[in-house]
Amino acid sequence: MTDTKYIPRLYGRQQDKPLKPRQARLMESLLPRIAMPDPEAGALDLSALFPQAEEIQLEVGFGGGEHLAWQAAHNPEAGFIGAEPFVNGVGKLLSAVDDAKLGNVRIHFGDARPLIEALPGASLSRIYVLHPDPWPKKRHHKRRMVSPWFFEEAARLIKPGGELRIASDIRDYIRWTLMHARNAEGFEWTAECASDWKIRPDDWPQTRYEAKSIREGRKPCYLQFRRL
Repeated sequence: MTDTKYIPRLYGRQQDKPLKPRQARLMESLLPRIAMPDPEAGALDLSALFPQAEEIQLEVGFGGGEHLAWQAAHNPEAGFIGAEPFVNGVGKLLSAVDDAKLGNVRIHFGDARPLIEALPGASLSRIYVLHPDPWPKKRHHKRRMVSPWFFEEAARLIKPGGELRIASDIRDYIRWTLMHARNAEGFEWTAECASDWKIRPDDWPQTRYEAKSIREGRKPCYLQFRRL
């Protein structure tokens, strides 16, 4: 049984600054059309949500949505689910979806945890957790997304041969992630040399947050784990 003290918890839908007028309009018009069903209502039927998709991928905490929108545009045969609790990030992704007319994106606006628990097993080819909140204070480590609970759920959701990608520019969070990955069942770290985690792969676009961290002197690490 999973120790509930390690289950991450996000507290409400938060907002940094007022939405731009267009983003506010898209929250009213576009979001209802591409929103994920309420996970609290029961298990989700992904085949009904993505009837043409050859595979489905999930990004947990998509921030400004640049990465998710890029992946969706470059992989039209796949379906993409993005979870984000911050309204400003959702507004930015909605603008990107509208600009590129992306028909393969669904958004969960809120805490990713109930969404993850409602997804069917072996339904995803890839999960992304890119630059999550590090919750640096030790008393807040229980709020970190990467946790024993998360690795258990990722192992349940990702198909054999699928991939889990985690990035961070915080050294302690990288150590934390590798520690939990080592203790998790069903995953192997694919890195064979330092460049495998120091150099971002070609199909891994840079986000605004990552560019900012590099400008400020922090070096991101790019971790890739294969589902056995």
